[in-house]
Amino acid sequence: MFEDSLFSQQVFTVSEVTGYIRLLFEENQDLQDIWVQGEVSNVSFPTSGHIYFTLKDESASLRCVIWKWTAQYLHIRPEDGMAVDVHGKFGVYEKGGQYQFYGDAIRSQGEGKLFQEFLRLKNKLEAEGLFAEERKKEIPAFPHVLGVVTSPTGAALQDILNTLRNRFPLVEVLLSPTLVQGEGAAQAIVRAIHALQVSPDKPDVIILARGGGSLEDLWSFNEEQVVRAVADSPIPIISGVGHETDFTLVDFASDLRAPTPTGAAVLAVPNLMDLQFTMQAMGLRLKKAVAQTLEANRLDIKELNNT
Repeated sequence: MFEDSLFSQQVFTVSEVTGYIRLLFEENQDLQDIWVQGEVSNVSFPTSGHIYFTLKDESASLRCVIWKWTAQYLHIRPEDGMAVDVHGKFGVYEKGGQYQFYGDAIRSQGEGKLFQEFLRLKNKLEAEGLFAEERKKEIPAFPHVLGVVTSPTGAALQDILNTLRNRFPLVEVLLSPTLVQGEGAAQAIVRAIHALQVSPDKPDVIILARGGGSLEDLWSFNEEQVVRAVADSPIPIISGVGHETDFTLVDFASDLRAPTPTGAAVLAVPNLMDLQFTMQAMGLRLKKAVAQTLEANRLDIKELNNT
């Protein structure tokens, strides 16, 4: 754009210069896929659904925007004073003559280290064969007793119970309550799983569940002792931790992974209405087959009588 001229000084419009600067940003791949760390300030949530805020440190500040279609899937809501890492790309808002950062993911600053630990432990346990398909146990088609390991006060338990009540009210539910977050949660989850294994009313299958949250919120389900307890369980375990986009290490170690607690309940039991419909259809087919057989026999007897 800025070639030397032998005859006159080139003059550019504001739009031309700003457009050129925008292209410099967009063509720099390092600036199109980058994490930026800082403190959130001046956050606003207009009715449009977009999120606007400033990311700052001791020496500089950066205008940021997260568009509505991305904001609705964020695990954490940015608030003033939060220390965060934001992923996204740099661009230029030409009308305002400002460069800004377009975010598509946000996490607390501690989550970056947690994710590295997640990958380290995943690689370690995978190398041991803890996630191998041949270790997976079959989920029984018609469980009589179903164990549930989750918080007794969380929404996940109510979602599971409502789903079981609607699909297969014949199943007996055995709750083994536990903490699902915070200090001591990992040890509590292991104890809750073990309690079901030694229960006189030993369940046929276990659901391990909790609602969604950030990587930090779900970290208890990435603890090595919990993952090993799930993998070593003699009773099949269905994991239903978080939302559909959440993955924890127990998902890899469990015998079956469900995207949500509700999904775990769906996978754990058959649908009684489907069974009733199937039995009715089989009954009709059986009735028709018997009628056809009787008619065929009647015709055979009639033919014999006529000979």
